[in-house]
Formats: sequence, structure tokens, C-alpha cells
Amino acid sequence: MTTTKTNTKAALLLLGASLELLHQESMEWLDIVAFWKDETKFFANLLKNKKTTGSEYAKMLENLDKIHENLFDYLEDDIILHEKLLSRLHKGEKGLSDWDYREKHRSLGERMDLFTTDFREFKKMVFGYVKKL
Repeated sequence: MTTTKTNTKAALLLLGASLELLHQESMEWLDIVAFWKDETKFFANLLKNKKTTGSEYAKMLENLDKIHENLFDYLEDDIILHEKLLSRLHKGEKGLSDWDYREKHRSLGERMDLFTTDFREFKKMVFGYVKKL
């Protein structure tokens, strides 16, 4: 017998979770992205202070750090736009649908999951590299 793992939050979106709950989740995402940005600054300083500029691996980690910082800015902007869409939806602006907001929220949730996994791997690489120094 095979079973499938369901994402509880995705299921809530389909079942009609309140927009307030989705708003709260978006606010949590913004907090997470802000934390990631602080972490990337920490990693940049850590790599810089270890005087690892000659190593190709160190250069790769520094480049990944810059890429993450830019991606987090992009993701943060998308979440803010998403929240503005909620505000417009809440005000009853014509041409907007609840379903569009929920679909965008689901998509942002998938991106957050992907970034979380990706950033965890990056952090493991940085810590592994610094431990070897």
C-alpha cells in the first residue's frame, strides 16, 4: 500500500482557510526572510574574516551568499506585493478574486519551502568549510 504525504498548509488553502490566517503566514515569511538576510551578512563576514579569498571554494561560497541575498530581496518584494493584493481584495476592488490570492499564496509557500531547503544546504556548506580551516 502506498501513501502520499500531504502538505497541511496547502490543504488548508484548498479548504478555504481564512484570509487572516494566510496574512499571518505571509507576515511569518517576511520575518523568516529578514532573518535569512541577517544570516547571509553573518556568513559574508565569517568568510571574509577567515581570509579565505584565495580558495576557489571560498569564492563560490561568497558568490552563493550574494545570490541568496539578492534572491531574498526578490522574495521579500513578492511577499509584500502579495500582501498589497490582499489589501486590495479586502477593500473589495473589482476584478480581484479570492482564488487568485490563494493560488499566489500557495505558489509563494512553495518558493519559501524551496528557499528553506536551499539555504539550509548553503549553511551546511559554509559551516563545513569554516570547520576545516
